[in-house]
Amino acid sequence: MDSLLTALVAALLAGAVDRPAWLAAILGERFGPRAGVLAGIVLAQAAVMAIAVAGALAVRDLMNSNARSLLLALSLIFAGAGALMPAKPPRDRLEGWTIGAFATSLAGTFILAFGERVQFVAFGAAAAGSSPILAGIGAAAGAAVAGVAAAMLGERAWRRLPLRAIGAVGGALLLIAGIVTALGALRLI
Repeated sequence: MDSLLTALVAALLAGAVDRPAWLAAILGERFGPRAGVLAGIVLAQAAVMAIAVAGALAVRDLMNSNARSLLLALSLIFAGAGALMPAKPPRDRLEGWTIGAFATSLAGTFILAFGERVQFVAFGAAAAGSSPILAGIGAAAGAAVAGVAAAMLGERAWRRLPLRAIGAVGGALLLIAGIVTALGALRLI
């Protein structure tokens, strides 16, 4: 259960002002918060996190517990540092995509979320936690909640949120968690 909650909270903090959430807000504005948009976002995040878990399972047994904890610490620190930077809207607003709400949301979110900080957090949490599958489920849920909330708001309401403050608080919390995890892995605390 610790893997699920750790990954869920970390993914929510890292993904709250990430580009996939912003794309979700754009798609929510364009198509409306229809079931197709929401389902596409959720499925794309689940697929991206499944890839992260598969990667973690591939390397997990090659590391000792301290190395896995350091990997998690690095993922949290890098996600926190990224969240502290001002959010930028996605370059491509997918306006030329005419494949429907579901397919646009699924493909666009998958492409944008692949390699983003939330996937790296999911990878670290799955490698370090006691249950990699639960870590992946938690990360997918955290990222999906951020995306679904953004889609429900739409871009106009999304831009009115205090995104810098949200990113600063989330980034600071991730940095602190990463530093504490690193110090613990190094047996300094």
